[in-house]
Amino acid sequence: MAGWTTDEIGDLTGKRAVVTGATSGIGTETARQLLRHGASVTITARDDRKAADTVRQLGGDVEVVSLDLADLAGTIASAQRLVDDGRSIDILVNNAGVMVPPFSRTKDGFELQMATNHLGHFAWTATLWPVLRQGARIVTVSSLAHSMTKTLDLRALVPDGDPRRYRRWRSYAESKLANLLFMKELDRKVRRADLPVVTVAAHPGLSSTNLTRTGGSALHFLAGAVSQPATAGAWPSLRAASDPTLTGGEYLGPDGFRQSRGRPRRVGMTPAAKDPVLAAEAWSASEAATGLSFPAT
Repeated sequence: MAGWTTDEIGDLTGKRAVVTGATSGIGTETARQLLRHGASVTITARDDRKAADTVRQLGGDVEVVSLDLADLAGTIASAQRLVDDGRSIDILVNNAGVMVPPFSRTKDGFELQMATNHLGHFAWTATLWPVLRQGARIVTVSSLAHSMTKTLDLRALVPDGDPRRYRRWRSYAESKLANLLFMKELDRKVRRADLPVVTVAAHPGLSSTNLTRTGGSALHFLAGAVSQPATAGAWPSLRAASDPTLTGGEYLGPDGFRQSRGRPRRVGMTPAAKDPVLAAEAWSASEAATGLSFPAT
């Protein structure tokens, strides 16, 4: 479908969408377009002030859930509140993330990027599963950076267990590879269980957002010089969230030069991301890390 535009999203009236990390950049634009096409939208935020500003900016039918993905207990509690309210979730966009920050560990002992980008979303989705398994579409936002690593060292999923010296780009790349391994393994599980769940992934290409600021001024300048705006960066996520021709397991990204910018299309992923053995091992390690059983049945 060359030249996809947001006009192809279709009518989402009556559907409920949940978008993590929607108080800036691609998350805000994703929420904006889902609202524009009729969905009711729940956004997550760590900062109440930013959440209030985003709600005012978006208008429409928007709810806010407090969520800090780096806090596993808090993440599980926030997700459980959504389950307990009894409403279905039709679209879940796991968008929130951090990018190449200085080294830090979460209260649970994990490196911040792996904790936020992967483990937090794993726990979030696992806890939401009772309302997702009924027929949701789950979008996992990954990155071109997943190709910067050849594998996922499972020691990164053990609190205080990774003996390697911290390298911010390697950690970011591994967390984004973990996103794709999660998406692919979830797709395998729902197919085996014959569940009406579609799980897909997307990446925004090179987009100039607040996320690139944590990578330093040089990265942010480069992103601003060669990238596309957040409105375009949200297109792959939006197509992933709405395209009825996607059946699960697909990965979407921009169609331009080296997938840096352009209209969303199906794109490839590295052999590591498609490795079912590594994906199963990462799933088991993520269950152990979060303390959750997630059979996805």
